[in-house]
Amino acid sequence: MLASQTAKATDEISDQIADIQKVAGEAIDAIKGIGSIIGEVNAVAIAAAVQEQGAATQETTRSMQYAAQGTKNVSDNITGVKADADAAAAAADNVKQASEILENQSQQLGSQVTDFLGKIRAA
Repeated sequence: MLASQTAKATDEISDQIADIQKVAGEAIDAIKGIGSIIGEVNAVAIAAAVQEQGAATQETTRSMQYAAQGTKNVSDNITGVKADADAAAAAADNVKQASEILENQSQQLGSQVTDFLGKIRAA
């Protein structure tokens, strides 16, 4: 009877150990599954971060291109303003020269009128 009880107890213990091993195996599989999901989440997070960084880099590049174009436009406008200023300076110089000539002619005309009037009075 003791031998049969021992055998029965041994079988029960063996069954319990098998159940524990089965549960441990299932726990290991679940942990592996969780690890796999974490790996996938990390891969997705990394891919999203890389994509976001790429988008930020593209936006920075676009902004730099717009700034460069704006700088070129300002430079072109400054060149145009300088050309206009140079033309205005040249025109002002022409007006100055013409006014000097006109002043000389006016003085000559004044002298001639004075001489003419003097001749008429003398006559």
